[in-house]
Amino acid sequence: MSVLSAVLLVIAGLYLVVTLTPVAFPRSPGDAAGRVRADEHGVPLIYWRPGCVFCLRMRFALGPAGGRAVWVNIRRDPDAAARVRSVNDGDETVPTVFVGQQAHTNPAPRWVRGLLAG
Repeated sequence: MSVLSAVLLVIAGLYLVVTLTPVAFPRSPGDAAGRVRADEHGVPLIYWRPGCVFCLRMRFALGPAGGRAVWVNIRRDPDAAARVRSVNDGDETVPTVFVGQQAHTNPAPRWVRGLLAG
């Protein structure tokens, strides 16, 4: 195996790890704790799920600022999934971002980054 092939294999493996697992996301506190934490810190609450390319796009577009948001994995918490369904006509569409009680489905990362900056 050539060095180039090995490098490409490693890159492909890393891509799969990042896109199909929660590696790029902070640890999920769960729905109840996430709501409290987001309110206490005045930051957006972002519901996501592993394998979601739109969630991954959001996370990477936010960069380091994204770590200030509260991220809740809907696959790990049925209450989180239920909350997402309640504002998306029964669908588990993510990312769904809550700012207070106001839900925003798949908003522009630039908008969310603005919330984290201000």
